[in-house]
Amino acid sequence: MKIFPVILSGGSGTRLWPLSRKDYPKQYLPLVDDHSMLQNTILRLDGIESLESPIVVCGSEQRFIVAEQLKYLEIEDSSIILEPIGRNTAPAIASAAFYIQQNKSDEDHMLLVLAADHSIENNAAFHATINNAIEYAIADKLVTFGVLPVSPNTGYGYIKASSSHEDKSVMNVECFEEKPDQNTANEYFAENTSMIAQNSSPRWYWNGGMFLFKAKTLLNELSKHGEDVLIAAKKSVASAKLDLDFLRLDEGEFSASPDISIDYALMEKSNKVVVAPLDAGWSDLGTWPALFDASIKDENNNLLQGDVIADSTTNCYVSSTSKLVTTLGVDNLIIVNSSDALLVASYEEAHNIKNVINTLNKSGRKEAVSNQKVHRPWGWFDSIELGDDYQVKRLHVNPGEKLSLQMHHKRAEHWVVVKGTATAIVGEDVLSVGTGESVYIPITAKHALENRTDEPLDIIEVQTGTYLGEDDIVRFTDIYGRTQ
Repeated sequence: MKIFPVILSGGSGTRLWPLSRKDYPKQYLPLVDDHSMLQNTILRLDGIESLESPIVVCGSEQRFIVAEQLKYLEIEDSSIILEPIGRNTAPAIASAAFYIQQNKSDEDHMLLVLAADHSIENNAAFHATINNAIEYAIADKLVTFGVLPVSPNTGYGYIKASSSHEDKSVMNVECFEEKPDQNTANEYFAENTSMIAQNSSPRWYWNGGMFLFKAKTLLNELSKHGEDVLIAAKKSVASAKLDLDFLRLDEGEFSASPDISIDYALMEKSNKVVVAPLDAGWSDLGTWPALFDASIKDENNNLLQGDVIADSTTNCYVSSTSKLVTTLGVDNLIIVNSSDALLVASYEEAHNIKNVINTLNKSGRKEAVSNQKVHRPWGWFDSIELGDDYQVKRLHVNPGEKLSLQMHHKRAEHWVVVKGTATAIVGEDVLSVGTGESVYIPITAKHALENRTDEPLDIIEVQTGTYLGEDDIVRFTDIYGRTQ
C-alpha cells in the first residue's frame, strides 16, 4: 500500500502582508530558509516509506508557480490538480482521492493530507507520528494529527482526545471544539499541564488540518456524511481536462460543491476518527508574531533580515527586501519593508493585519492583491516606474522560456537588453539582441520575446501609450496555454 502526499496549496496567506499576497501567497515564499514553504512541506517527507510523488492541489492562477517550484526540487511524476474556484478543504481532498482511484491501480492507496504553508522543526518526530498512524489508517480509521499546544492559543480549533484509549500514540476523539476565547484556552492548557505532571497523556490538541486515511475509507465516509461534496468532486474529476501538465477540474461540477472544510463535512461526524498527537515543533506561521516566535533571534531578541541596521532596538522583527531600513530606540515592533509597501505594527496588534487588508480592498488598492514583482510562467517582471503615459519594467526571462506572440492596441514598447541575449520577433523579423542593444515594437505590431540560451535574460522595457494595463494584450500563440 502506497502513501500519496496531498498538499493543499490554495490559501491566500494575506496575514503575512505585505510579503504574502493573494497573487503570490506565503506558501511560495522562503520564510524560514532558502526553500519556500511548499518546498519544505515536500522535502520534510523524505525518509517516509512507501511514499509516492506529491499531488498538489492549487488554484489555476498559481499553477505555474507550483510547477516551477516542483521543478526546482527535481521531483518527477508529481501531479498538480487545479481548483477552478475555492471551495475549502473537503472538495479539494475528495477530488484528490477520486483522482488517485481513477489513475492508480490499488484503490487502498492512502492519502497523507498536509497544508503547504506549515513549519515543522523536528522531522524525526513528525515521521514517527506518521508511522504510528499508518496501521490505524490501514484499519479504516480517519487519522487527524493533533498538535500538542505550547501555549493557550485562541487562533486554532481544538481536538479533545478520549482518555479511554489504551494506545496513547493514537487516541479516539471525544469532540472537536471551535476556536476558544482566552479563558477557555487557558483552561485547556492548564488541564494539559496538570495531566503531563501526573504522567498522563494530554487531552487537548490544536487542530492542525493534517490527515492520513485510505482513499476508499474517506470516500465511503463522505457518502454517509457529505454526499453533496462527494458527488461534486467525483463529477469534477470525471469531467476534468488535461491542460499541459495540469489536471483542470471541471468548473461547473466543482462549483456545485458546498464551500466546506473537511472537519465540518466529515471529521466531526464520522465515528471512525482518531487523533495522533504530534509534538514536533509545528507552526502554521499564520501571523508575523508567529513567524517571529518560531525564528532564531540575536542577543537583543531581534530578527533582522535584509539591509537592516538596528541601534538600541530590542524584541523586534525587521525585514527588508527593498531599501535600507534603520531603527533607533524601538522595542516590540514588527517592521516589514517590501518594494511597494511598508508595515509597522506592534507585536500585540500585528495579528490584526486583516484590518489593513480590508481597508486596502475597499480602496481598490492593488497592493492588497499583487506584489510589485509579478511572477509569470516564463519568469517575472517588476514595475520600476509608472507615469501617466509611460511605464518602465524589468523583465527576467528564464533560460529556454518565451513570452507569447501578442500585440497591443494602445501602447508601444522599447526593449533594452541588460543581460543575456534575446530573440525578438517583431512582425516578420526575427532579431538577435545582445547586451546593450535594443529593439522597438510599434503599436499593433505582432511581437514575441524568447530566451533561446542557457543563461537568464534581463530586459528593461519602456512602455508608452494612452493605456498601459495588463489587459491590453491580444495573444495569438502561447506555449503555456494562456488566452489572456
